[in-house]
Amino acid sequence: MGKVFAIMIAAGVPLTIAGSLLHWPSVVMFVICSATVIALSSYMGRATESLAIVVGPRIGGLLNATFGNAVELIISIFALKAGLVGVVLASLTGSVLGNLLLVAGLSFFMGGLKFKRQTFSVHDARHNSALLIFAVVVGFVIPEIFSMSMTEAKTLNLSIGISIVMIAIYLAGLFFKLVTHRGVYVSEGNETHHEEVPEWSKKKAIGILLAATAAVAYVAESLVHTFEAVGEQFGWSELFIGVIIVAIVGNAAEHVSAILMAMKNKMDIAVEIAIGSTLQVAMFVAPVLVLISLLYPTPMPLVFTIPELVSMVTAVFLAISISNDGETNWFEGLTLLAAYFIMGIGFYLL
Repeated sequence: MGKVFAIMIAAGVPLTIAGSLLHWPSVVMFVICSATVIALSSYMGRATESLAIVVGPRIGGLLNATFGNAVELIISIFALKAGLVGVVLASLTGSVLGNLLLVAGLSFFMGGLKFKRQTFSVHDARHNSALLIFAVVVGFVIPEIFSMSMTEAKTLNLSIGISIVMIAIYLAGLFFKLVTHRGVYVSEGNETHHEEVPEWSKKKAIGILLAATAAVAYVAESLVHTFEAVGEQFGWSELFIGVIIVAIVGNAAEHVSAILMAMKNKMDIAVEIAIGSTLQVAMFVAPVLVLISLLYPTPMPLVFTIPELVSMVTAVFLAISISNDGETNWFEGLTLLAAYFIMGIGFYLL
C-alpha cells in the first residue's frame, strides 16, 4: 500500500500544479486533490507512528492527532479565505463525528475482529469524557443558546471570548497530562510491550512530516476552489461537503493510524488518536479558526446549526457510554459506525 500512496503523491502533486495552471474541470481537480491529500496523510501517519514508538503512547497519540488535524486546519484556513464559513463549521462538525464515530468505530471493529476483548486506560477514558462534555456541550451549545438573543457583533464577541477560554483550557490540559501528572496514572491496557523498531529514524520522520505538511498546504488551496462547483454538479449541500467530504479527506491520517494501532492491540494510542483528535478540534482548532477568521472579510462565529449540534452531542454521549469502562469489542465498534452512517444519510438528505 505504501508504494501505491507514493505513486499517488508522485503523480498527484504535479497534476495539481498542472491542473491549476491549465484550469482543468473542477470535478477532475477535486478527485486529484482529494486523492493526493489522502496519500500525503498516509505518509504523515507513518511518520508519526515512527515518532510514537520513540516518544511513547501519550505523546505519540498527541502527535498523530496534531498532524492529522494540521491537514484539516490548512484546508479550513483556505476555505475561510474563500468565504466558505458554512463549509468550515460543517467540517468541524464532521471532524467531531468522524473521530468519535468513524475512526473510533473502525478501530474498535477491526481490532475486535482480531482480539475478542481489548482494554485501555480507564482513567484516560474518564478524564477524556469530562473534557468531551466541556468541549462540545459547553463550548458549542452555549454560544448557540446565547446567540439567539444577540446581534451578529455580540455573537462574534461571545465566540472570541469562548475561543480564548477554550484554547487556554486545552493548553492547561496538555500541561496536566504531559508535565504535572505524567506517569501518575499507569496504563491499565493489555497492549503488547515487545520492543518495536520505528520504520523511519527520528530525523527522517520529522523531515517527511514537514515536507508532507507543506505539500498538503499547496494541494488544499486547489481543493477548496473546487467545492462550490462540485457541490452544484452533484447536488451536494455546503453542509454535506463539510461534514462528510472535507472531514474524511482532512482526517485520513488519523483514520489510518488509529486502525493500525488497534489491530496491533495498542488501544491506548488508538483511543488517544480518536478522542484526543476530537478534543483538539473542539478546544483548539475551532477556536483558532474563529480568531484567524477575523483577518478575513467574513468572520466566523462559533455558532452551528441545530442538526450539527444535536449530532455532535449525541456522538459525545454515545462514545462516552461505550468507552468509559476501559474496554471494547467489535460489536461496540459496529454500533459507533452505524450511528455515523445514520447521521451521514441525514446530512446528505438535508
